[in-house]
Amino acid sequence: MSSTTRTTRTTSPRARRLVPAAALALALGAGLVACGDEEPADASSSSTAAEASAEITVGDPWVRATTGAEDTTMSAAFMTIDNAGDADVTLTGASTDVAGTVEIHEMSMVDGAMAMSVMDDGLVIEAGRGKVLEPNGYHVMLMDVQRELAAGDEVDLTLEFSDGTTETLTVPVKEFTEEEGHYHEPGTGEHDHGDDEDHGDEGHSDDEHSEDEEHSHS
Repeated sequence: MSSTTRTTRTTSPRARRLVPAAALALALGAGLVACGDEEPADASSSSTAAEASAEITVGDPWVRATTGAEDTTMSAAFMTIDNAGDADVTLTGASTDVAGTVEIHEMSMVDGAMAMSVMDDGLVIEAGRGKVLEPNGYHVMLMDVQRELAAGDEVDLTLEFSDGTTETLTVPVKEFTEEEGHYHEPGTGEHDHGDDEDHGDEGHSDDEHSEDEEHSHS
């Protein structure tokens, strides 16, 4: 499952290189934005979750389809990565046979506008926390894509971590609109385990509660 071959890596504060506007447009998608504060993926219930090590869990991966896209040579992969261990782990890189270049990218505000930058030092997954990789946030950028990626296809994607482990995932290709329900307001791309425990009453307005009370007395 995971390779246990270990290499020595050192990481420094995140380095960033701005990327071309075409790649920025792809990451922004169809005007939808990311919600970073998500419940960590449950490996016991998600068929797409996979353990990268004893502490790292990767869940709900998907790759954006290129069919019908303005630039079919670029795509991106999204997922959740949770670290249940007591030490930080860095996602240092990724690779796939469908793309000539794969990089870890981040969306952020620069001078009042959204910009996409390359995270040369990788994405740190803090101990006891997780990162959400999704449109308009952190993502794995696929460039120089070698073939059309149609919804329903599968892509083999290998993630590389700073502890020397790798994890190869079989990732489904989806249209962006299939994930529309997961994106709300812009977030930080981070979450704690158990962040969403008190969300049971979300979406109920005071008027709805008043109407329920009136019905109960009639």
